Amino acid sequence: MLVALNKPYGVLCQFTDRQGRATLADFVAQKDVYAAGRLDRDSEGLLLLTDDGGLAHRLTDPRHKQPKTYLAQLEGRIGEAALATLRRGVVLNDGPTLPAEATLVDEPAWLWPRDPSVRFRKAIPTCWISLALREGRNRQVRRMTAAVGFPTLRLIRVQIGEYALDGLAPGETRILL
Repeated sequence: MLVALNKPYGVLCQFTDRQGRATLADFVAQKDVYAAGRLDRDSEGLLLLTDDGGLAHRLTDPRHKQPKTYLAQLEGRIGEAALATLRRGVVLNDGPTLPAEATLVDEPAWLWPRDPSVRFRKAIPTCWISLALREGRNRQVRRMTAAVGFPTLRLIRVQIGEYALDGLAPGETRILL
């Protein structure tokens, strides 16, 4: 079984929490499935869950190089030089990243509001980029955009390999296999 979840902001990528915070158990009705990869509590979007260990391995192991595509709202207006740096790879404190696909995009028309909303500062503009990675380090997108001078304000994973959000609303699941 393979289940897609549009993980809402503020939800932990685990099924239990001793502190009473929102978890996957609040959204996923299927039993005996586990997250194939993770999204930070403050990130949103596509999370795949499966009961198939081999499939989970193929989706998450860096050797399989499954692209993971994110939309990131950045503080400031990113330029071509910073995008080129993301495309080449960025040196982080845990070593250089692999090259990424990075493109400036418009804010998606289908985007749902976030609760709580992203901080708004009248004097500082924002922009959106699409970023596709073939590795998955802890908070990697946020660290990469910060390294080129544009902190991430909002992060939404929209695709993992061949699997995409495809209109799935926050908190909704869809059985894929």
